[in-house]
Amino acid sequence: FEIGDQIVSGGHEGTVERIETRATLIKTYDGFFNDTATTDIYTDSVVVNTAFETRRSEYDIGIGCNDDWDTARKLMVDVCADVEGVCSDPAPETIPIELGDSANVIRLRWWTKSDRASQIHTFGEVLQSVYKALDAEGIDMPYPTQVHLFHDQTEEVDGDRAKQREGWPAGKSEVPKPARTARQASE
Repeated sequence: FEIGDQIVSGGHEGTVERIETRATLIKTYDGFFNDTATTDIYTDSVVVNTAFETRRSEYDIGIGCNDDWDTARKLMVDVCADVEGVCSDPAPETIPIELGDSANVIRLRWWTKSDRASQIHTFGEVLQSVYKALDAEGIDMPYPTQVHLFHDQTEEVDGDRAKQREGWPAGKSEVPKPARTARQASE
């Protein structure tokens, strides 16, 4: 790396401002300086985000299990390609990656300029544009939900406890008394 490169090293990320014998000065994206010992940088791994002109971004998007994969994938690629800052070569692409519990997951991948500002601003525009387009097309983007069922297991209608259903305490064929009967007997 050299001065002006954007790097990640030792948990620090930012733009290299100065390289000295004993320290490398990194300006973080939020405007702080980090004085990192040069020996730490040369012994830790360093990711140089700006080593190449472009870099790839990706985001996983879940669509409804009954929605058409081909329609959703084409829409994602077309909309992504129209976002300012997305490179045309290589073109955006989608890859089906999961048949999930609550959604079919499609990974959208695209390329932008490698500097952090270009990458993060384009990323946000892609997400917003794709969301709006899928929503306008009526393609569901479900999120995981859970349903919890609670019931009083002391009612006569609960049946024979020896024929245990999931979630019932084991019993010896006794039929539980209704809660109101049990309360009256204890009074």
